[in-house]
Amino acid sequence: MTALAPLSLVEADRPRKPAKTRKAPQAKSLIAMIETALDDAKAEDVTTIDLRGRSSLADHMVVATGRADRHVGAIADRVLNTLKDNGISGVRSEGMQTCEWVLIDAGDVIVHVFKPDARAFYNIERLWGPGRPDETPAG
Repeated sequence: MTALAPLSLVEADRPRKPAKTRKAPQAKSLIAMIETALDDAKAEDVTTIDLRGRSSLADHMVVATGRADRHVGAIADRVLNTLKDNGISGVRSEGMQTCEWVLIDAGDVIVHVFKPDARAFYNIERLWGPGRPDETPAG
């Protein structure tokens, strides 16, 4: 074992370079990354909804369909792994236990992966699509 040499005063006082931090991707590149992952996992009927100026939840929402429970789970896993592999941290997901509807919160982009029946029932596109009024602050 090698003993550590004590730092000289000169080395201790030397300013250190800030640690490199990974810059958060812009929403456009994040959407492209997510859409590529969805395409790779053979997600069907992929729709992207622009929420900027209409919601404080996120800037965009991506809605996709999987054919069955396993397919929905595989699609969600692909998206989660792609985000992780690209250094996107703080991503949360819900619904992986049943895979009826999986929600992935990637910050500026929210991803919904549904089975066909669940997508028809919840009809997210109608709720958040172009006909929805803008949010107005309470007060």
